[in-house]
Amino acid sequence: MSIYGALFAGVSGLRANSLALGVISDNIANVNTIGYKRNTTDFTTLVTGTGSGSAYSPGGVKSSARSLMEQQGLLQGTSSATDIAVAGDGFFVVSPQVTSGSATDKFLFTRAGSFTTDASGNLRNAAGFYLQGWAVATDGSVSANPSDLTQLQTINLGQLGGTAEPTTELTLSANLLASQAISADEATYDPTASATNMASGAVTPDFVRSVQVFDSKGGFRTVSFSFLKSSTPNEWHAEVFVEPASDVVNGAGLLDGQVATGTVAFTPSGLLDSANTSASLLNLSFLASGTAPGAGQVAWATSLGIDAQDTAVDLGGSAGTTGGFTQFDSPSNLISSQVNGAVFGGLAGVNIDKEGYVTALFDNGIQRKIYQLPIATFVNPAGLSAVSGNAYTVTNDSGPFNLKVPQTGGAGAVESQALEASTVDIAEEFTGLITTQRAYSANTRIITTADEMLQELIQIKR
Repeated sequence: MSIYGALFAGVSGLRANSLALGVISDNIANVNTIGYKRNTTDFTTLVTGTGSGSAYSPGGVKSSARSLMEQQGLLQGTSSATDIAVAGDGFFVVSPQVTSGSATDKFLFTRAGSFTTDASGNLRNAAGFYLQGWAVATDGSVSANPSDLTQLQTINLGQLGGTAEPTTELTLSANLLASQAISADEATYDPTASATNMASGAVTPDFVRSVQVFDSKGGFRTVSFSFLKSSTPNEWHAEVFVEPASDVVNGAGLLDGQVATGTVAFTPSGLLDSANTSASLLNLSFLASGTAPGAGQVAWATSLGIDAQDTAVDLGGSAGTTGGFTQFDSPSNLISSQVNGAVFGGLAGVNIDKEGYVTALFDNGIQRKIYQLPIATFVNPAGLSAVSGNAYTVTNDSGPFNLKVPQTGGAGAVESQALEASTVDIAEEFTGLITTQRAYSANTRIITTADEMLQELIQIKR
């Protein structure tokens, strides 16, 4: 009977609009929730039968909630370097506990990026979920597997101590006097004997300058560059040695703290002739303390306890340039010297860039990439299942995840010092609240009207 069908249709309307009210209530409650994606209610008809005239049978309505994951929330700037947001598609990977890199670790996905450090230095958001990332190797490489969550690590800033950086690059710019008179010592000059070399002080160089470089512990080491005009036109004898000589141990062929010996050559136009300049002068190599140097090698003294290092020396000499070492008829002079490296410094802060790199900033000026944040993408992000804490889990409807480097393969960029605001529009929700209330009231009228009609039918017998 259609009257009974009307009753059931009214009940289904009450049920459907009750769900809609719950969805709207949830949206309003989360208007200030970081990274929250508003939900909407979809209504669909229920049909129990079709026909014409009196054969019609009412079915009613059913409703289902749907998350509008595709909507981008407004990015709001903050003052915290560990506040992050996704600009575009994708989610941060988080875990309810500090991960151990095993298959049993549980992972979730979120856009709520309000991360702060806990007592152990782990980055954790307001819901208590720990941020995950790929570790950056010492050579700067990242092992990024798009489907392997076990390679992720909890981002930890508490284990970062201070750091020093050895000198690996040294740039010298100088001029050597072209009309320099040839020293009488040049005739007997021999860098392999203390009595006839510059490192020992037995031969006075025509030009010498000292440069301070950094060792692996951030200590200062003095390296001197000395030059003696050769009787061969456009050539100078050169020695590079450490002062004091006791800072190094020399192998056969080197002595008195020497690191390298050879010649520096110039073209007739006064520019550095790189092809005829000794290659050993352009790469200073030190073995670690305690290492026995072979022929032509040098090691740091055992008492220093420092690591090996290679320092590339740039004297200029690129085709068509006048920088670096030159030989013009003006007084010998060191124009400039530059070295990289740094003394020991403590952690001053962190920075997160658009590519997801977490970079440690030290107060000695060193910047070191330590992690890279992946962005997880899904074929159907609306199919994810929500869990408490504004996070999501994978479902059959969402499809499998893909971990991507930010800004690649459709993944969004990471914005630091920013948070994604809730996508809830209060005005729209209040409007929906009014229409849902009216719809609910209208469905109650269906029930009361059908009840009155049944009452009239029952009274026919009287």
